Amino acid sequence: MKIIAVGWNYRQHNKEMNRALLPKEPVIFIKPDSALLKDGKPFFLPDFSERIEYETELVFRISRLGKNIAPRFAHRYYDAVTVGIDFTARDLQARLRANGEPWEISKGFDSSAVIGTFIEKEKIADTARLPFSLSINGQTVQEGNSEDMIFGIDEIIAYVSRFCTLKIGDLIYTGTPAGVGPVTINDRLEGYLNGEKVLDFYVK
Repeated sequence: MKIIAVGWNYRQHNKEMNRALLPKEPVIFIKPDSALLKDGKPFFLPDFSERIEYETELVFRISRLGKNIAPRFAHRYYDAVTVGIDFTARDLQARLRANGEPWEISKGFDSSAVIGTFIEKEKIADTARLPFSLSINGQTVQEGNSEDMIFGIDEIIAYVSRFCTLKIGDLIYTGTPAGVGPVTINDRLEGYLNGEKVLDFYVK
């Protein structure tokens, strides 16, 4: 199982991060399977960063083996969706970028890919217009909708499958909308998909 993530996939997030040029193709990075955090287990703040930020995202689960998938067939290759958190060590990321170095460790550290409870695709009216949100300690901090993505899930699947074979159980994190920010000890994070709570965990 691999975790595939998309960067810069919402216009307003590009704006809040002072990124002027929108991507012309999906910006892809990979997290190792050791980054996965599920079943409501707590997230423990690592000692190598002073600023861990949440990025709330729709996450799609791959259900078929596929390579070089045509966009018109991509909808056949996922069977469920949920809300996840792409945790980022923002200070570490900034330092690595400033030095022109790869920044994967600021995204791929242990437990940095939080995953909620999946909802089967058949229970969702339209994955292309799917609202989601995150609240911290009862206050909504991020809201997004799949219709606002620069690259939709079908485009992402087609693009990624040009370079690497998608396998059953792979996860695709589709990017975050505006509103990212830091977490602190004892924060409670709750993620909602189409109004239904699918994610609930604490920061320790």
